[in-house]
Amino acid sequence: MIPFVDAHIHLWDLARLRYDWLTPPFSDAGPNGNVEAIARDYGVADYRADLARWNVVGAVHVDAGAAAASALEETVWLDGLAEAEGLPTGFVAFAALNDPDVDTLLGRQAAHSRVKGIRHIVNWHRDPNRTYGPVDLTVDPQWRKGYGLLAKHGLSFDLQCYPAQMPGLAGLIAAHPDIPVIVNHMGMPVPGDADGLGDWRRGMKALAAIPHVAVKLSGMGFIRRDWTRETIEPLVRETIDLFGVDRCLFASDAPTDKLFGPIDRYMEAYHAITADFPEADRRALFAGNANRLYRLGLAL
Repeated sequence: MIPFVDAHIHLWDLARLRYDWLTPPFSDAGPNGNVEAIARDYGVADYRADLARWNVVGAVHVDAGAAAASALEETVWLDGLAEAEGLPTGFVAFAALNDPDVDTLLGRQAAHSRVKGIRHIVNWHRDPNRTYGPVDLTVDPQWRKGYGLLAKHGLSFDLQCYPAQMPGLAGLIAAHPDIPVIVNHMGMPVPGDADGLGDWRRGMKALAAIPHVAVKLSGMGFIRRDWTRETIEPLVRETIDLFGVDRCLFASDAPTDKLFGPIDRYMEAYHAITADFPEADRRALFAGNANRLYRLGLAL
């Protein structure tokens, strides 16, 4: 089987750090719905068990929503795991780009060699059950200034936003060609919006026109919780057509995507959707692109 460099995973030890979104009381409100099913410790052994069939040779840990003050502590913990367990291979850490002290925060994260990038979730939506925060940070001058500091520290940016925010971000991203951007979860289309897929196509086209933007093919349950291969295949193929094979990378989003189906079902769908691709393209989508974009240095 071709190797898999998983571009997006999460690990957590709930006794070590606080994760408000994984803390009771639970409800069906919010973008993820009820998360009680994954509100338990999830370590490297759990991840390896979930991906046992898929020849994992590397994995990128993306900030798992711990309390902001614990961001550096999460990185230190992950470094220990990587030394002991061989995973994760690289980290996308958290730093609030609108923090007045963001330059210092970025410097502290970048001092850890496994930290390759930063994620600061900026999904904003008028629907309170869709939004991740009370305001649209992407229009905040302080946030945009903080974004511009990522290059100074040699960091990429994991962009998790909604499609309606993408056209407004395109200018900022284009103005900083030295900050690689990786769009999370296929751009998170919102089919329930009046022109949800139209918003997604316009937003993704704007980002795809910028050469240093790539996209993760993951998070299908965020599009529709009852996803099937048949419902996601047109969108996955459209995304690959927009960005090109060299700027797309598959990811499991374990364990969050388990809220909407077993990881094996996602992986089976991804492999089936790309079964007719040349082997070189499949190797790029499942391993090579993540290795290159996150500067992991793996011998594949």
